[in-house]
Amino acid sequence: MLVVVIGSGVVGANDFKVAVVTDVSGLGDQSFNDAAYRGLLRAQEKLGIRPLVVESKQMDEYESNLRMLADQGYDLIFGIGFLLADAINRVAQEYPETYFGLINEVVKQPNVISITFKEHEGSFLQGVIAGMMTKSDVVGYVGGMETPIIIKYEVGFRAGVKAVNPAAKVLVGYTGKFDDPDKGKEKALTQIANGADVLYHAAGACGLGVIAAAREQGVLAIGVDSDQSSLAPNTVISSMVKMVDVGVFFGVKSLVEGNLQAGLMELGIKENGVGTVWSSVKIPATVMARVNEYTTKIASGQYKVPTTRLEL
Repeated sequence: MLVVVIGSGVVGANDFKVAVVTDVSGLGDQSFNDAAYRGLLRAQEKLGIRPLVVESKQMDEYESNLRMLADQGYDLIFGIGFLLADAINRVAQEYPETYFGLINEVVKQPNVISITFKEHEGSFLQGVIAGMMTKSDVVGYVGGMETPIIIKYEVGFRAGVKAVNPAAKVLVGYTGKFDDPDKGKEKALTQIANGADVLYHAAGACGLGVIAAAREQGVLAIGVDSDQSSLAPNTVISSMVKMVDVGVFFGVKSLVEGNLQAGLMELGIKENGVGTVWSSVKIPATVMARVNEYTTKIASGQYKVPTTRLEL
């Protein structure tokens, strides 16, 4: 466990104490946890809350970290990632007067706000990009743990590729974890060796290895959850962003304003919860136009992106 003290907030800070418990990828993942951290920093700046980040180094720390913060009187405690769902489900029942927030999974407790995203919609757009940018007609997807959520990324990506390039082959691999960049690099190198020239990942810190492999081998990569172009400016052509920071800030704002309600908040393209961030790499206008076309169709309900392999 690593505790990150952010500070005391703005002048005139209120008495609300809000904490974030990361998953094992921790801060610096250039992805999910960093996005949640940005939301907490914004809440500190704009709302004057007293923030804290606790980094979980092992999965068996999730429950103890949540319980420690509840014992310390934190008003709202966010668990970042679906891996914390079981821990939040248990601890929330022990501390009914404390609010908990869960990113990327649903826990049905009267004191839990669950914030999920339509990852398949944002991933579909990245599939469109990959399908149009590939020269070999082979692209790759590297996931972390093979769970329903991470499969949604895969399915959306595959659907997007096939929508614009039916002849393209999509190679799929899973690392089985989220905190091992070397494992991500290994999977990526295998896909590159099999012809993939555009790689997309949803693998947490393992994805750092995917991008590193793409950079070293001179192929293209697509980032996830946050803008990852800074990791390899000439390699990462776009990123599928999930507005985790927006979700965290919304939860804190609701707490401060006195109208925080337990339940589910699901954010997709229509809600500006997922989308595409372009890198500095020059992207053909035809690719951007196609992405914009599908963005409009998905937001309006004209096009529905599959969420499971069966639907695909």
